[in-house]
Amino acid sequence: MKRLAGVRIGIAMAASHCNLGRAVDTIEELVGEGAEVTPIVSGSIFAVETRFGTPEYWRARITSTAQRQPLATIPEVEPSGPQHWFDVVLVMPCTGNTLAKIANAINDSPVTMAVKAQLRNGRPVLLAITSNDLLGMNAMNLGRLLACRNIYFVPFGQDDPVKKPRSLDAHLELTVPSIEAALRGEQIQPILVPWQ
Repeated sequence: MKRLAGVRIGIAMAASHCNLGRAVDTIEELVGEGAEVTPIVSGSIFAVETRFGTPEYWRARITSTAQRQPLATIPEVEPSGPQHWFDVVLVMPCTGNTLAKIANAINDSPVTMAVKAQLRNGRPVLLAITSNDLLGMNAMNLGRLLACRNIYFVPFGQDDPVKKPRSLDAHLELTVPSIEAALRGEQIQPILVPWQ
């Protein structure tokens, strides 16, 4: 039996271009587990070319993996709240910038609109964080969200404590059990997992 059969997941993708490949691989895993995945992308993913790929490359890869067109504007995402589109919204990758906006109720992108719409309905939001400053200036925002109702985290750890001592990164291999726990209203434990 597929672990996420019929679960409706909004995948809200912030513009951590270096982590998009990992995120798309995780989308493939979720689809393989039976989830109905709707990608929601930050505007710059489809506007900015980086060494990790062109906007056209990412549009094609995300679309083919999720098996549906990504939502890329606030008006496209806004109905998800009133119409109860998602059982869970997974923000992956969740950058420090996006984390700070969520913590301070700033709604200015398709990603933050998806979070706002989901929380409006008292439904779970799961954050897969990745940022070089989450143990720095952004630590206060992380602390605020750790205490928030209906906000859950994919377990995370310091990915390079020597060269990047303020950096935290989610263990995406734990995404499926994290979703299962969030759907039960639980934070999967342990939330802090070391990197090998």
